[in-house]
Amino acid sequence: MEHGLSIEQLREMVSNLRKEGLNSQQIADELSLSQDTIAWLLAGVSTTEKPKDVRIGWRTIGVRPQRIAAIGAIMADVVAEECGDSIDTIVGISINGVLFANEVANQLGCEVAIHRNVDGSPGKGALSNKYGQVSGKRIVIVDDVLSTGVTMSKTIESMREAGAEVALCLVLVNKTVRNEIEEIPLRGIIRAAVV
Repeated sequence: MEHGLSIEQLREMVSNLRKEGLNSQQIADELSLSQDTIAWLLAGVSTTEKPKDVRIGWRTIGVRPQRIAAIGAIMADVVAEECGDSIDTIVGISINGVLFANEVANQLGCEVAIHRNVDGSPGKGALSNKYGQVSGKRIVIVDDVLSTGVTMSKTIESMREAGAEVALCLVLVNKTVRNEIEEIPLRGIIRAAVV
């Protein structure tokens, strides 16, 4: 866990975010922890073993637009390397993947779409109608952190149902040893897997 934050402090943060009305997925997004870890923290004193997890803090990047742009440029370079120039749309998973996806789309000169989280089962979401659509398009899905892969898997499923060809999944931090998800290549700018 991040230096200086005890389990009790994390549990209090999770509890406060729940009181503010955030669901488990939104809390996981806010703290860059897996939903399994959030469930464990919400359970309070538990007999179940604490899930192995790594808390990712990227606030230093997030507070400056030029830093988001710099990371977006790196991400765009990875997309170009992996997919060439055949991508139509970059899909950002809300909330944390949206700024990165916007910058990647800007760098590559393609459309941007947003897949927003909605209440319900873990990873459940919907494509926003206010942005680019994906039917008949070759897309890349972008998020900040991949923990268990549930959100990414559900997003891939949703994009396929909407008629997209998913070419690549790209995250700032991959907290697993996986290099693919749902038979789609998975790339992380940084890998932070527990060993």
